[in-house]
Amino acid sequence: MTKKRRKSGLIDVLAMLGPRYLPFADVATTDLPWGRLFRLSLFQVSVGLAMVLLNGTLNRVMIVEMGVPSWIVALMVSLPLLFAPFRALIGFKSDTRRSALGWRRVPYIWGGTMLQFGGFSIMPFALMVLTGEAHGPAWVGQLGAALAFLLVGAGLHTTQTAGLALATDLAPEEKRPRVVAFMYVMLLLGMVGASLLYGQALQDFSEYRLIQMIQGAALATMVLNSVSLWKQEPRSASRQPSNDPKPQFRDAWRTFCEGGRASRLLVVIGCGSAGFSMQDILLEPYGGQVLHLGVAATTTLTALMAGGSLVGFWLAARQIGRGNDPHRVASLGVIVGIVAFALVVASSSLGSPLVFRIGTALIGFGSGLFSVCTLTAAMALARDGESGLALGAWGAVQATASGVAIACGGAIRDTISGLATKGMLGSLMTDVSAGYDVVYAIEIVLLVVTLAAIAPLVRQASEDRKQSQAKFGLAEFPG
Repeated sequence: MTKKRRKSGLIDVLAMLGPRYLPFADVATTDLPWGRLFRLSLFQVSVGLAMVLLNGTLNRVMIVEMGVPSWIVALMVSLPLLFAPFRALIGFKSDTRRSALGWRRVPYIWGGTMLQFGGFSIMPFALMVLTGEAHGPAWVGQLGAALAFLLVGAGLHTTQTAGLALATDLAPEEKRPRVVAFMYVMLLLGMVGASLLYGQALQDFSEYRLIQMIQGAALATMVLNSVSLWKQEPRSASRQPSNDPKPQFRDAWRTFCEGGRASRLLVVIGCGSAGFSMQDILLEPYGGQVLHLGVAATTTLTALMAGGSLVGFWLAARQIGRGNDPHRVASLGVIVGIVAFALVVASSSLGSPLVFRIGTALIGFGSGLFSVCTLTAAMALARDGESGLALGAWGAVQATASGVAIACGGAIRDTISGLATKGMLGSLMTDVSAGYDVVYAIEIVLLVVTLAAIAPLVRQASEDRKQSQAKFGLAEFPG
């Protein structure tokens, strides 16, 4: 009897403390309970699985183990970005979709799932032809690999855009910032888990193991997204086909951009995303080449950044949930990012791995704050039932800006470091660290530009709040 009382007492304490102190403990509602929300978030796990496979595992395997030329690998990895600008159109189409079954989001999530599955299905065999291990000319393998990467990229962009729009539809307005943050926590956890699984599967590399792993990713994508979709979107007779004129994307986009606030926000998203992303493929090499850290030490940098991002996601959801302006909280993330990159640059002069690690964690923290807050701000601009357009616009700008920035960061680093080591940049820039420092300096400038661009949005939100408070006070004044 005593044990039962102790157990129930402990449960009561956890139930009382959870909503206040545990991350996302209060995100569930009666209409969207924890089980349903967690199940819905599994589409983000499948997206994380695909992103790690395309940008990490296959990147290394194709260059090192399979001997594919680096320029071909770089081209393949960049192909999914070609589909990123179409996310706004996908979101709009999912807003206005009419189907015989009365669904809007489900057809696009399922269609994206099938695209991912198709890309994963042909990928291993295209890679075998590409490396000359199978019969057929090399150009067939190049074409097949390009098609596979493009299909997976198109699928993950489609699935993520429609999936986030569905989560927004199901969540009540006051819970949406926390739901969005939780979705990105699941994306991050999916990426971390996938990287560990892929690393374990390919410890003893062979082409057969690679085929098994990619086929396993295809099966996991189908299972995760099928479970995620099950009984989530309610059917509605109002969404069935009709003879009414179809809304046009051009008109919806013009309405979305009215007043200039959306356009400025998209500029903020583009500059900020580029500022935080340009170093994505440079942090670990910087730790190895400049600070002379070992492989094990640089590997922990990914965990540090992921941990910082998790804290950023949680804090963003908490602050916005308390009624704070998302633009103001996003600007805090930008300021943290500026400080973070300054610490990374200073770490080489100080010769301090500790300062470098602190800067790395702060990059993740600032990026997490910025991502969730700008996404929430974009959602606030959407009219009822049109969240897909807003989420798609955010995703299109964010993904495109990040991809271009990563490519430019690598090119700038190689060019500047090459010139510096040849003594062509003067006595102050003579070693390989010059290329990295220039990239980090450019990121600081981009974040300063982002801070300048977001300032009018912060002021406008503050004025709107003051006006609404003034109107409320006038209405409540006794007549």
